[in-house]
Amino acid sequence: MMFLAACGSTSNTPDSTSTEQESQQSTSESSSTHAEVTELTISAAASLTDALEEIQPIFEANHPEIQLTFNFGSSGALQQQIEQGAPVDLFLSAAEKNMQALIDNNQILEGYSETLLTNQLVLVSANDSKIDITSEADLTKPEVKVVAIGIPESVPAGSYAKEALEGLGLYDKLLPKVIQAKDVRQVLQYVETGNADAGFVYITDAVLSKVNIVHRVDSELYAPIHYPMGITHASKHTEEAKVFYEFLKSDEAKTVFQKYGFKGL
Repeated sequence: MMFLAACGSTSNTPDSTSTEQESQQSTSESSSTHAEVTELTISAAASLTDALEEIQPIFEANHPEIQLTFNFGSSGALQQQIEQGAPVDLFLSAAEKNMQALIDNNQILEGYSETLLTNQLVLVSANDSKIDITSEADLTKPEVKVVAIGIPESVPAGSYAKEALEGLGLYDKLLPKVIQAKDVRQVLQYVETGNADAGFVYITDAVLSKVNIVHRVDSELYAPIHYPMGITHASKHTEEAKVFYEFLKSDEAKTVFQKYGFKGL
């Protein structure tokens, strides 16, 4: 009886060991699968924030092996970060000049840069504003104390606004009233909070915020607002970046961009 009991105990040992091995193998496979998820860093113009944040879960559901991390800011600042070696896989700019500068420096992968979207510049005021503003000329009125624009040297929306105002002969006249913002979203914040009486932003930002669009700036007064995208030459995840690059041109992505007011070429 004792001998049989001992045998019975011994016969169960291989099964227990096998179970442990299978468990360890399963854990190892799970860790391996987790390790295969690639994180892409996307530097994008601030005006793309809402659209890209809506696109993110759609893309990741279709490509669970790729995770997106966004870095939003002014195109000029993002360009400088890439030039200084920031680990960015794909760049979405609100101006062609910022992308072109990187292309000229051989920092964008050849064959993987193109214009994705277009936008429009508008003049906005606060919802509760009592000032009658219907054109750029109205900004010279004495009751208009502060006009917000993006820093022209680094914020494309600010550069477009400056170009338009210079074309109308108004920029120098308005300089004493101008407050500069780090990006287009800050311009909106200034207007929404009453820290500026008016501001120049993209129509895509204006339609989603608590401001009034009082005037659409004549597109003949500024360079076309094009949003180019490009994969960086320094990307360590080129193949995955190419997958997201192509997805941004898909009908699924286009539908989201159109929802936020962007247009394709």
